[in-house]
Amino acid sequence: MQIHQLRYFCAVARTGSFTRAAQHEHVAQPSLSQQIRKLEDELDTKLFDRLGREVRLTQLGEAFLPRAEGILRQLDESKLEIQEMAGAEQGKLVIGAIPTIAPYFLPPHLTSFARKFPRVQISVVEEVTAELLNLVNRGAIDLALLALPLPATQCVCRELFRERLFVVVPQNHRLAKASRVRLAEIENDPFLLLKEGHCFRENTLAACGRARLHPNVAFESGQFATIMAMVAAGVGVSIVPEMAVEEKQGCRFVPLADEGAYRRIGIAQLKRHFRSRVHRAFLEHLQSNCEPNHLRTA
Repeated sequence: MQIHQLRYFCAVARTGSFTRAAQHEHVAQPSLSQQIRKLEDELDTKLFDRLGREVRLTQLGEAFLPRAEGILRQLDESKLEIQEMAGAEQGKLVIGAIPTIAPYFLPPHLTSFARKFPRVQISVVEEVTAELLNLVNRGAIDLALLALPLPATQCVCRELFRERLFVVVPQNHRLAKASRVRLAEIENDPFLLLKEGHCFRENTLAACGRARLHPNVAFESGQFATIMAMVAAGVGVSIVPEMAVEEKQGCRFVPLADEGAYRRIGIAQLKRHFRSRVHRAFLEHLQSNCEPNHLRTA
């Protein structure tokens, strides 16, 4: 059994396609398929059901996947340990972040971190909370930035900061010039909401629940950018986190005055995941720029 065979197997399992796996691993598709067949021959079992251009793990393939991922993870961690013993500040760091954090919070922090550690290769995976937790649990990412609390027993979580929530209204809205707004004041307005799967949707609905408000949902989207454009067009109002507040034509952002109108931002990591020097340095970098348990101000 060869390491590259395990890597190819995991790539096919992740992508559901020999072609996409070959592209991801930068290898010819016939060569990758041949290595998978050799692995199946050695294990004397069928790992994939071939369904035309798509493939699916067999029951035995599903049982083998976490073991293969564990072997590859241990090899990566061993490499990092050797690099640390040699005093080399290099390697890879894979960071996950939810879509309502990644484009707003990460860019400046990654830029400043890269200046300190120019030999570190950083990758960012942007996904919804459920998928990020799955990746953390599998060891596919080193840490995830998301909203707390989390239903994750295998993870250790640490709060970084809390941020206020804002109402965003059209520029000609009756509340556009208000200094603060209560949720009750927008109860009858058409409400624009993120789709199911986005944790900020739950943050919004929880805030509405505390205010005993049942929002009049008129539109749902998977992107803040779409919601902002709809608000600017006068379709309705919405709620956004402070980091998404920006100068945007046609929109006005007003802080929420309701108690508990904030969200908690934190880090989730696998409890037993090896933390390299670079991993620890990134955590320290974030913590040094964030004040835990305090609301950020606009």
